[in-house]
Amino acid sequence: MSITRPIYMEINLTNFQHNMASIREKIGPDVAIMPVIKANAYGTYLNTRLDILNQFDIVAVATVDEGVFIRNLGYRRQIFVLNQPYADEIEKIIAYNIIVGISSYDFARKLGETGEPIKVHLEIGTGMGRTGVHPYRIDKYIEQLPSNVIVEGIYTHLSSADIDDTYTLKQLKSFNAAVATAREMLGNIKYIHAAASNGIVNFPDSHFNLVRTGIIMYGYAAADDTLDKIDIKPIASLKGTITFLKTVNAGTSIGYSRSYITKRESKVATVPIGYADGFRRTYSNGWQVMIRGKKVPIIGKVCMDSFMVDVTDIEDVALGDEVIIWDNENITVEQLAEHCDTINYEILCSISDRVPRKFIME
Repeated sequence: MSITRPIYMEINLTNFQHNMASIREKIGPDVAIMPVIKANAYGTYLNTRLDILNQFDIVAVATVDEGVFIRNLGYRRQIFVLNQPYADEIEKIIAYNIIVGISSYDFARKLGETGEPIKVHLEIGTGMGRTGVHPYRIDKYIEQLPSNVIVEGIYTHLSSADIDDTYTLKQLKSFNAAVATAREMLGNIKYIHAAASNGIVNFPDSHFNLVRTGIIMYGYAAADDTLDKIDIKPIASLKGTITFLKTVNAGTSIGYSRSYITKRESKVATVPIGYADGFRRTYSNGWQVMIRGKKVPIIGKVCMDSFMVDVTDIEDVALGDEVIIWDNENITVEQLAEHCDTINYEILCSISDRVPRKFIME
């Protein structure tokens, strides 16, 4: 992807391969990996890289349109939609040879009405409280599946594998019971999966024969102790450049609503990223970025397309100087997330498509 703005997210492919090797070491050679590349691969846009996708026999997305995108990109292997789609998407599911998760009777019947062979994974609701077939009603569900619906997988979501061992073991017990019933009725099932990042790290018994690699694949912690349990490296950094620089007198208003008034003669730099790019207004007036190895404060409110920084104390600051918004060392995604009372997932995913992605190898 070409860089067309003086702001970009840098994606380190060397770190990505390191993370995949660490995950492989954790799960062993007999468990397959299904990378979760929904939400533009957690904002990294690795879902646009066919060379990355082709390392895997199956990939997971959240929506049918996400699957269509990577099919059109040229990916010819299996694409799995984690969430049960909508009835009006069935034509696309068939046309693009997409596998879907299912758990409702009505949707299964609509798949049957097509008469076309459609591959599915049965979602078992073991305690997420979201979607899924009740584990002890799986026999009734299977009995009502139309003959053209081909069950290739069975899966569940572990809601609390980061904080609650007892609850997670209860989920796995329910899931194992559902898997046993499904095998009795259907015979061999190609894919059995329950573990996302926290399951991979904390519950070896949840690996089955397929794991869903999410946040740890991108090098970020799924819980407070993740980095103590697996060797991963962050792959994304957000960087930009100073595009405007001026000196103003004391008493000068900076930004909307006059929320910041300079207290001294100040040198003010403009950085071309704002809340439309996913850099939140929450960072207004005080959050710091790094320029020339020094942390400096944002002054005024973050605008839609830019923010301003007080660079008075940076010697020889100049137009074109690099601005580090996060680099995973001096400023981390987790620090930004804590400031916004959210999680690292949301910070990564919220950086919009207006921000170019730059892929590097080290």
